[in-house]
Amino acid sequence: MNSTASPYRIITVCTGNICRSPMAEFMLADALRMAGLADRAVVDSAGTTNYEAGRPIDPRAARVLDAHGLRPGKHVARQFQPEWYVERDLILALDIDHYGHLREFAPDGTAEKVRMLRSFDPAVAHLDALDQGIEDPWFGDQSDFESTWQLLNAAVPGIIEHVRHELTRRPPLLAGA
Repeated sequence: MNSTASPYRIITVCTGNICRSPMAEFMLADALRMAGLADRAVVDSAGTTNYEAGRPIDPRAARVLDAHGLRPGKHVARQFQPEWYVERDLILALDIDHYGHLREFAPDGTAEKVRMLRSFDPAVAHLDALDQGIEDPWFGDQSDFESTWQLLNAAVPGIIEHVRHELTRRPPLLAGA
């Protein structure tokens, strides 16, 4: 597709890119599709570290997604790359350590793109970023992954509304231009 404007680009970021951030990626991709925005906004994910690079999504995360009707498909963990600060429009940190890391290393003019994912959850949006994190379910059991789903899910509508608003500030994508 040729266009005069690129799609709105979101990336979700956790530690190893095998639990929280891919769950958020697949949940947001589905929500964008359901909202009719999949042709104007895209989402991917990464980790702040390369600890899990090359590995698939954690099976417990995949089970939760599957239980909620989402098929995670092929996922390969990867580390966040510096050029993505410029290439992405919204960088969603899953916990305060990711938020701090991403903002600390953000080039000039890009730190404002970094937000806590749960800052879009009305129940905690008023709280400090320190209180908006989602703990790593990797250390727990299946119920911790279900809790992660619930926390992510509470923020999804706010993220979709944010994307809708941001898209009103851009020229529309034009096919075949």
